[in-house]
Amino acid sequence: MGNAYFQVPPAVNEPVKSYAPGSEEREAVLKQYKAYYDGSADIPMWIDGQDVRTGNTRPIAPPHDHQHQVGQYHLASKKEADLAVKTALAARSRWADMPWEQRAAVFLKAADLIAGPYRAKINAATMIAQSKTVHQAEIDAACELIDFLRFNVSFMTDIYQEQPESDEGIWNRVEYRPLEGFVYAITPFNFTAIAGNLPASAALMGNVVVWKPSDHQIFSAKVIIDVFREAGLPDGVINAIYGDPVMITETMLTHPDFAGIHFTGSTTVFKNLWKQIGDNIHRYKTYPRIVGETGGKDFIIAHPTAPPNQVATAITRGAFELQGQKCSAASRVYLPKSTAEAVLNRVKADAASINKPGSPEDLSNFVTAVIHEGSFDKLAGYIDRARKDAEAEIIVGGGYDKSKGYFVEPTVILTTDPHYVTMEEELFGPVVTVYVYEDDQWAETLELVDQTSVYALTGAVLAQDRYAITQATKALENSAGNFYINDKPTGAVVGQQPFGGARASGTNDKAGSAQNLMRWVSPRLIKETFVTPEDYRYPFLG
Repeated sequence: MGNAYFQVPPAVNEPVKSYAPGSEEREAVLKQYKAYYDGSADIPMWIDGQDVRTGNTRPIAPPHDHQHQVGQYHLASKKEADLAVKTALAARSRWADMPWEQRAAVFLKAADLIAGPYRAKINAATMIAQSKTVHQAEIDAACELIDFLRFNVSFMTDIYQEQPESDEGIWNRVEYRPLEGFVYAITPFNFTAIAGNLPASAALMGNVVVWKPSDHQIFSAKVIIDVFREAGLPDGVINAIYGDPVMITETMLTHPDFAGIHFTGSTTVFKNLWKQIGDNIHRYKTYPRIVGETGGKDFIIAHPTAPPNQVATAITRGAFELQGQKCSAASRVYLPKSTAEAVLNRVKADAASINKPGSPEDLSNFVTAVIHEGSFDKLAGYIDRARKDAEAEIIVGGGYDKSKGYFVEPTVILTTDPHYVTMEEELFGPVVTVYVYEDDQWAETLELVDQTSVYALTGAVLAQDRYAITQATKALENSAGNFYINDKPTGAVVGQQPFGGARASGTNDKAGSAQNLMRWVSPRLIKETFVTPEDYRYPFLG
């Protein structure tokens, strides 16, 4: 056993590769994409470090080419769900007792594997499974996941070094124990980095995890599993299972050793999970940690002093990157009457320059497909409604086609009603709604922005007037957990902008920070007295 205080390698953000024509990374990712596209993967579950196949399978097809099957994955029965919990609990003691630097080494190695030999694999898999452009895959599946793994190790050491004061004859110290039980991680389709981080962050702190990825992200989840396996993660520490979410969740949340949930997904699902946990509270050995990042109805508000081209770029990037399928995507916009025409003309020009939605294999595409038919149908329904409603007008896009892939054009709806349905309901697609306000109604519009939505995830203000920025920052302090000044409301970077929101957007536990990791430990204070009293009498007794 080593007797030393260890310093971990400094955490720095992974550089984003360009994928410019002729670059090595461009050739590598396209080659890997073709191999995946032409292949037929058989993806097992991962329980106790072993591949588990049940023979009950579902096909995997890219959203941009939904008739083309690239593989299949195996579904859990109640037997496999129970086994995942049993396996995790069996691994707990040994993993929790492992020196922290050994746990750190596993995830630092995982980061280096993604940065190197797995980079093309994890990016190409994300392009296939989630229909991301190569740029969106690079900043997510490679860079953000690398950053999570490296920065979390650094945050862990900061937490462990946080110690109480001691006094004469007394030594006070705190140890940061993992939770007593197992953590259940539920991850979304839209970010491969989130899919890797939710189980990994809890495991780094000494916990064992049962991980259920989204059915629509399993193709890239398999690459994460391969990375963890090669990085030397011991058997049973993280167990990945797929299948019926109701059955799996029921199995997890009724177990006495359920100790916490790490969730990213819809608000409705998270509220239902919270209720289930409450209904089962008398079953548990300890109060479970409930950590969730959920929906958003994210805003951009422009002041009359904001340059129109800057506002337009924030809208185009904020609303249409990843087909608007980011929790942080710009979904409602408030423009002053004096500059609205200039802003919208630029947005129209930007939209006209964007290729029609297509395959991410064509690297000239800025947008591709939405994730599945349910999402497509929902978005098409809102677009059709906007065509009919008197208070709405489609001024950009509005086309959609699911004959080959689930393609929805970047769409801008202009409304005269600040409470129009698409100003309030989360759409999760490349559809943004704009409301134009009178220039002298700035303060009132700030109040409108704050009161319109039940969500409070991200938002942005653009202005040159510093007094206006100050006013907006104060007026919207509860409207967004991540607030952007003169930028789009997306693109949080690990270690720079810890991410999360409140209200119906989640518990605001800030992924990519020490705050999140603190939710996965249960501190124990140890007080040691060096000279122990031998008489109960205090001096005041005489």
